[in-house]
This record gives sequence, C-alpha cells and structure tokens, in this order.
Amino acid sequence: MLLLPGELWFGAGTPQGPRLRTLLGSCVAVTLWHPTRRLGGMCHYMLPERKRDPNDPRDGRYGVEALSMLADAITRTGASPKEFVAHLYGGADTMPDEAASKLNIGERNIELGWTLLDHYGFELVGVDVGEDMPRTVTLDLATGEVTMRRGGSRP
Repeated sequence: MLLLPGELWFGAGTPQGPRLRTLLGSCVAVTLWHPTRRLGGMCHYMLPERKRDPNDPRDGRYGVEALSMLADAITRTGASPKEFVAHLYGGADTMPDEAASKLNIGERNIELGWTLLDHYGFELVGVDVGEDMPRTVTLDLATGEVTMRRGGSRP
C-alpha cells in the first residue's frame, strides 16, 4: 500500500501484511509498531503545522495533526503510545541552496518529528534524516520490520 503525502494508515497486521510504503524528500515519515499486539502504522507529512480553526478537520499533510491522529487511533485500541516503537525518516534538503536556507522545510519537519515522538512517549529505535537524499520507507505489518533505502529506490 503506497502512502502519498498527507496520508496515514494504522491497524493490525496479519500474516499477509499489509506493507506500507512511501517515498520521501523533504517530507517526513513516522512508522509505529506494537511488538506484542502487532499493531502499527505510518504517516507521511509534508509540513510541520498550520494555523487551523479548531472546527476544521485535521489534515495529515501537517505533522502536528498527523501524529495526533495516530495517537488517537492508538488510544482507541486501548494501547498507549509508550508501548510502540517508532522510526523517523526523511526531511531531506531538496531545494536549491537559496530557497532551502530561507524555508528549511526538511529541517523543520525533522525537528517537529523529534518533538512529537518525545511528547507522545514513543520509543524511538530508528532514524535516518536530513542530508539531500530521497528515501523509500517500508513497514511490513506482518512482522513490524521497517526497511529504508536511500535514493528513492524500492526496497
């Protein structure tokens, strides 16, 4: 199952999967896995946050909202975020030097990812962020295995 920017998925794994996959540039992906309950998920966010009216629906394109939606999904299962292991990937500098120094989108996405993983209490076990290299990330929900390839190649 390919996750596009702004998408997220959370649920139980079975022997057949699913396998969640995404391709990242300056965006960030967070993968989550509960080793005993075999629950997991992934989000792919594009920007750290936005100004949002409290009545507007949450949008997975923004890290603050994507992680809060995943935390809510975890709570609905009766689990706690502290029971999940997490991986953080992406945040590449994909813009020309002048634009990158002004916007720092990848860097801001990474910083928010660190902050939110700590805020929710996830156990961070894998990280590959920054630089100027795209990444392909896959989470196998049958096993909880996370693979990451640099250069956007398919794992």
